[in-house]
Amino acid sequence: MSASFRPSASASSVPASAGPTNGSTGDGHDGIRASDPAAKGRTAPRLDRPGLLVMDVDSTLIDEEVIDQLGLAAGVGEGIAAITRRAMEGGMDFRQALRERVALLRGLPVTAFAEVRASVHFTAGALDLIAELHRHGWTVGAVSGGFHEVVDDLAADARLDHWLANRLEAVDGRLTGRVLGDIVTKDVKLAALRRWADEDGIPMGQTVAVGDGANDIPMIGAAGLGVAFCAKKAVREAAHHAIDERDLRRVLDFLD
Repeated sequence: MSASFRPSASASSVPASAGPTNGSTGDGHDGIRASDPAAKGRTAPRLDRPGLLVMDVDSTLIDEEVIDQLGLAAGVGEGIAAITRRAMEGGMDFRQALRERVALLRGLPVTAFAEVRASVHFTAGALDLIAELHRHGWTVGAVSGGFHEVVDDLAADARLDHWLANRLEAVDGRLTGRVLGDIVTKDVKLAALRRWADEDGIPMGQTVAVGDGANDIPMIGAAGLGVAFCAKKAVREAAHHAIDERDLRRVLDFLD
């Protein structure tokens, strides 16, 4: 495994430490809709059988975008936002956009990670969803285009079973502006979903993937149930279902 990743970790191995779009669906649940016309005919994963849920972190597990919070701490928030806009307009791919944004963080003291962790918030219903899945014998993972330096603490606090993120290089207590190793891309997210399902002995039909961005589309399409969470149009079109309110407990509505 490359230096940018830590092995799939259990919560016990790490010390504990966008706005909504209102909508209504034909199934009677405000804020929830079927994106795929065939979704109603699908066999949904069963809550009463072991399963695996994997979700994105930024704007899904948490309300904020960690790279934006780091940019604010470094005083380069506008520069990072400009690169993000260029990437969203198709001006660069995810790897290039991430490297350029991380370069702007050069010189930021690593103490900023604790400040950023304290500034972010779990999305409404996130911890309840994880606890309910655990009560039914499921495992839960998170894959992030963000950074282990913040995600590790989030994973411990949320009692995640697996997590994966990028890692930033630091020398003498300050960021160098470089990412260590390979970058977590859409293909890496998909591979993590499949690997964790295999490790946990879970058939793909008993997997759920939840996310909001284009990098989440492959894992959303491969999972037994793919859920677009307060997501961009392309993600909503690729998912079996979409949730348009910021409450992750609504994922449970799609499980049999």
